[in-house]
Amino acid sequence: MDQSARILVVDDEKGIRNFLRVSLSSRGFAVFESATGSDALEKSVTTHPDAIILDLGLPDMDGVDVIRDIRGRSKTPIIILSVREDVSDKVEALEAGADDYLVKPFNVEELQARLRAVLRRFAADEAGGILRAGDLSMDIAGHRVAAGEKEIDLTPTEFDVLKLLMMNSGRVVTHKQILREIWNKPEDLDGVLHLLRVTSSNLRSKLETCPDWPDRIVTEPGIGYRLRSENPTA
Repeated sequence: MDQSARILVVDDEKGIRNFLRVSLSSRGFAVFESATGSDALEKSVTTHPDAIILDLGLPDMDGVDVIRDIRGRSKTPIIILSVREDVSDKVEALEAGADDYLVKPFNVEELQARLRAVLRRFAADEAGGILRAGDLSMDIAGHRVAAGEKEIDLTPTEFDVLKLLMMNSGRVVTHKQILREIWNKPEDLDGVLHLLRVTSSNLRSKLETCPDWPDRIVTEPGIGYRLRSENPTA
């Protein structure tokens, strides 16, 4: 699936672009490059990329504005690759519509794993109401969840939160995104965030082998949660 994917790399550092072109091309990806935000916006249309790797610090415009422009017309997966490591920068990019965020310096194997995850998730949007993440499966219409062969009983709220995480498996879903989608109160952090914490704790008690050391629903401190797209470790 992903081995013939078209990847647009957007970074003003030529060395980074060269490195990503070589490493991704060696694994069968078709790589296109942009050094500016304006060129990236043009190539996001003309090259029809399956995914975009985007630096936030571009010479002509902020990368967050590039995300917003692309999100206004496309669902193409976007992975941020930036030196900005503050939680506020990560949240801003994710809220603007980025699918994932890696901080430079980065591990190329991790980047490729994240890239494969967003490509799988994007392809799975056509999966006809059955969501999968590792050995988890969710029948949306039948309101059923299973971990391997074991069916899991969930409350309506637990089901809705897990559905949101499974629809975005492999990527970070921010607290604000979950509160907006499930409780429709994105700003009432003090009044509603505790409900999210209770719900996530309940989900872990039902889904994790060891809820105190979760390996399915992973916390991104200060940002939100990530549902791992691969099977949990043994």
